[in-house]
Amino acid sequence: MHLHPMTTQPATDATARYAASLRLSVAPMMDWTDRHCRYFHRLLAPGARLYTEMVHANAVIHGDRERLLGFDGSEHPLALQLGGSDPALLAQAARIAQEWGYDEVNLNCGCPSDRVQAGRFGACLMREPALVAECVGAMVAAVDIPVTVKCRLGVDDDNDYENFVNFVDQSANAGSVMFVVHARNAWLKGLSPKENREVPPLRYDWAHRLKADRPQLQIVLNGGLATVEAAQAQLPALDGVMLGRAAYHDPYVLHQLEAAQTGAPLQSREALLRAMQPYIEAQLARGLALKHITRHLLGLFHGQPGGRAFRQILSEGSHRVGADWSLIDQALAVTRAQAERVAA
Repeated sequence: MHLHPMTTQPATDATARYAASLRLSVAPMMDWTDRHCRYFHRLLAPGARLYTEMVHANAVIHGDRERLLGFDGSEHPLALQLGGSDPALLAQAARIAQEWGYDEVNLNCGCPSDRVQAGRFGACLMREPALVAECVGAMVAAVDIPVTVKCRLGVDDDNDYENFVNFVDQSANAGSVMFVVHARNAWLKGLSPKENREVPPLRYDWAHRLKADRPQLQIVLNGGLATVEAAQAQLPALDGVMLGRAAYHDPYVLHQLEAAQTGAPLQSREALLRAMQPYIEAQLARGLALKHITRHLLGLFHGQPGGRAFRQILSEGSHRVGADWSLIDQALAVTRAQAERVAA
């Protein structure tokens, strides 16, 4: 009798993969890093740590869990990012995350959007280090998986490194072993969330100083890392780098960075996309519209000959009823033809 191999990895393998993924991760990005995006990113970077979009603790407890928390097994190592500031609710949500098979739960102390301030979660919590530590402690007590924190350097015109370290220390003492530092302030007055990712100045030196002062903590740097060279320059002084918008707008950078870190051979953009075909066809068979997947693929040929045509064909065609893999084939053919003309 032929036995199917186990689909779940032995715990030791999963634990080792999770530990190794510290060096490279993709940021939790609202409206972007859904399960289809993460499946694509996993193909680009087999060893990277992936993060969900932020989900509020209340939604985890009361919402449609399959829609909010469901993921494909290939997405491991995978962390759930939670929003909230109620320790008991966060502990309950963390337990649910562990039951669903997430490898880590991360508390959002960096998101600057208005709706976040209203509910007291996100970057405004940087001003409440004791409350954040209470939240971390409650989650640590509730689960066996790691509890981590993603934060900024401060809020508005905060400019005190000691305050920043105090925030980190209180959460570390409560049991958080890893901090993702988006190395700029969050300006809660007068800037949109988009401007908050671009306008406040980057201060990588604070992340480096934090690692030097607290070598026992794992420190991952996030913010403005758009090239392989920029990301690699931050290592080995820090434990890892987290790509945000670069992984989304120019996803091949994620693949190049993974290759640079692991020595794995680079695959072509077309080969990586073709590896998505079985997943895409399975999702279409379940009734998903193609546009929900192709919106994450648009930047694959960013800056390449034919890249604009690729984006245009997918964005215009994927909304049509019945759009399927043949649209992607068409986009690839046009892109390839344009690239060959340039090469000739």
